[in-house]
Amino acid sequence: MSLESVKNHFKQWNREKDVMEFSTLSATVEQAADTIGVIPARIAKTLSFRGEGEKAILIVAAGDAKVDNKKFRDAFQLKARMLSADEVLEQTGHRVGGVCPFGLANDLDVYLDISMKRFETLFPACGSNNSAIELTCDELYQYSYAKEWVDVCKGWGDEETSQSN
Repeated sequence: MSLESVKNHFKQWNREKDVMEFSTLSATVEQAADTIGVIPARIAKTLSFRGEGEKAILIVAAGDAKVDNKKFRDAFQLKARMLSADEVLEQTGHRVGGVCPFGLANDLDVYLDISMKRFETLFPACGSNNSAIELTCDELYQYSYAKEWVDVCKGWGDEETSQSN
């Protein structure tokens, strides 16, 4: 069902045939990277947080990035609190392991973290634990109906490495 909603979402750009389905799992960043044959950082992971009221906020970030609580609070004036697996399914229509900003069950605010901008293409999931699509940052922004690019992550890139030494 969830994979189908994502494929339907991509039909408006004639990209539904670009959704890849695998015989192996791609539910975690590591599994997806192994399955696709790329470094883990090029997996675009979608994280679900509590937003205002009942509405979730989705953050799409590079596979090697971690949400920085202070940056998140500064950007959204909210504490970074992730949703439970049941809440993720209810809010997005996707199970954990296939969460993506496409074909959502509800109209959610999607933000893209700048950790992804260092790559020409990335691989977000497509609603199941064995699917993905290759997109440029511009395509990811367009197809996810993202509100804006944000800087809410840490632990990625040379800048973070040099700061932690």
